[in-house]
Amino acid sequence: MKVLVIAGPTGVGKTALSIKLAQKFNGEIISGDSLQVYRQLDIGTAKVSKDEAAGIPHHLIDICDFTAEYSVADFQKAARKKIATITAKGKLPIVVGGTGLYIQALLYDYKLGAAEEFGQAGEKLREKYHEYAKAQGKEALWQLLLEKDPLAAEKIHFNNERKVVRALEVFDLSGHSIVKPKEEPQKLYDDFLIVLDTQREVLYNRINQRVELMFAAGLEKEATLLQNYEKVQAAKGIGYREFFPYFKGESSLDEVKEAIKLDSRRYAKRQLTWFRNRMEVSTWVDLVTQPEASEVLQQKIQVWLEE
Repeated sequence: MKVLVIAGPTGVGKTALSIKLAQKFNGEIISGDSLQVYRQLDIGTAKVSKDEAAGIPHHLIDICDFTAEYSVADFQKAARKKIATITAKGKLPIVVGGTGLYIQALLYDYKLGAAEEFGQAGEKLREKYHEYAKAQGKEALWQLLLEKDPLAAEKIHFNNERKVVRALEVFDLSGHSIVKPKEEPQKLYDDFLIVLDTQREVLYNRINQRVELMFAAGLEKEATLLQNYEKVQAAKGIGYREFFPYFKGESSLDEVKEAIKLDSRRYAKRQLTWFRNRMEVSTWVDLVTQPEASEVLQQKIQVWLEE
C-alpha cells in the first residue's frame, strides 16, 4: 500500500505542498498533527482553511473536544483506517504533519500502550501495582521496576507512577522491556517520506513571523478557551501553554509572544533531529529558498508511484 508522507517543522510549506500534490496525484490528506484533532483550536494549530484546502478532503482534523485526551495509539488506529479507506477508493493517502512520533508509529508496526492490550490480565496487574504504590510508596514501586527492567527504570522517573506501572505490566506479561521491543519494528507501507527544511536563520524568521500572524488573527482569544483547563492535553501544546502565566497575571502579552516564538524554534530543531536520526527519509527538500525543487520532487514521486 502506497503512502505519501510530508513532514518537517512549522513554517516550511507542508500545507501548500500537500494540496498541490493531492491535486496532481489524486490524493486525500490525513493530518499527522497531535493538536489539529481538537475542535475550536484553529489558529494556534495552523489548521488548513476551507479556501486553502481547495476541495481536497482532509481527515483527522476537528475530531475531538479540546478537553479530550488523544494519544499516539488513537492516532495510529484512526490513521491506518483512513489509509485503507482512501486506498480502496483508488486515491493516494497523503499524511501531513510535524509530529515525528505520530508518523513513526503509523508507518511501522509499533505496539503501542493501549490499556486493553493485555486484557484482564493487564488490568489485574495494574491494580496490584497501584495498590503496592499506595502501601509502600512510589519509590518502592520504582525499585521493583529497577530489579525487573533496569532499562525502563533508567528512563522513567520514580514519581511517574502510571508509567512505572505500565512498564511493569509490559515486562511481566510480555517478557521484554517497554523501551526495547523484542523485535525491530517493521515497515507496514510502501511509503515515500518527504521532509521539508530550509536554512536555519530563514526557518527561525518564518516561525517568528508566523507567531506574529497568529496573534494578529486572534490567538489570545482562542487561548482563553483553555484558561480553566490547564491540566488537559491540548493546553500543553505550544501556542497555548505559554499563556497560563499571563492568565495568572505573572507575565505580559509580549512575554507570551516571545515564549511561543522560542518554544516553536526549539521544537523545530527537535523535529528535524528526530527525522534525521530516527526515520528513513526518501528525500529532503527546501522549497522556501528553492521553489523550483518542486518539479524534481514531483518527478521522484511519479517514479515511486510507478514502481
